Amino acid sequence: MNWFNSSYYHILYKNRDHNEAEHFINNLITKLNLKKNSKILDLACGSGRHSIYLNKKGMNVKGYDNSENNIKKAKKFENSRLSFQLKEMSEKYDDNFDYIFNLFTSFGYNSKKHNYKTLKSIEESLNGDGILVIDFLNINKVESELINQEIKIIDNITFKIKREINNGFIIKNINVIDGEKNYNFKETVMSLNLNDFKGYFNDFKLKIISTYGDYNLNPFNKKSERLIMVIKKSQP
Repeated sequence: MNWFNSSYYHILYKNRDHNEAEHFINNLITKLNLKKNSKILDLACGSGRHSIYLNKKGMNVKGYDNSENNIKKAKKFENSRLSFQLKEMSEKYDDNFDYIFNLFTSFGYNSKKHNYKTLKSIEESLNGDGILVIDFLNINKVESELINQEIKIIDNITFKIKREINNGFIIKNINVIDGEKNYNFKETVMSLNLNDFKGYFNDFKLKIISTYGDYNLNPFNKKSERLIMVIKKSQP
């Protein structure tokens, strides 16, 4: 059973704050001066919470995700200006966009090769002076405040979570106990810092124009909650 496609993934993270997500999107709309009918790709869109809200704010939005369950849920909200598609983020995209949003630590789950393929697809699909926004964890804060073990009980299901940082990855081992059923899952994400991202972007026509440290878009520093990068596609 794939973790990201399992019902347990959605149960563990079901309390993600929709108000916080909408607040973040509102701040991005203001900061980036997004115009209505802008063409936006929500890359690794999950079940579509950011896409749906962007669409409500007047944007033309497409959401890509590699989880069948996520796309099935998101498709219930489709309309003429909002669509969702099952797609691996490193594959070639089938459209061009003014903005590509990759939010809530949805990058670096595979390998360096996968990251390069993803950025190549992004670069090719961004319009001439398009903007990429990546919202990633702040590895400096994660390393200093890592909670090695915790137990969560949600809907009578026990989640025993162990975390470690090893060989360039943040690794989360999740033991799920659901009555007599017992499952083990692993969630990994690369421990990338700002300089790591700059190294990637140097190999593409992508340049960071601003960095923020939280969903209020305060300036980034090593103690920030998040690493939010606004990246512009540069002209040759």
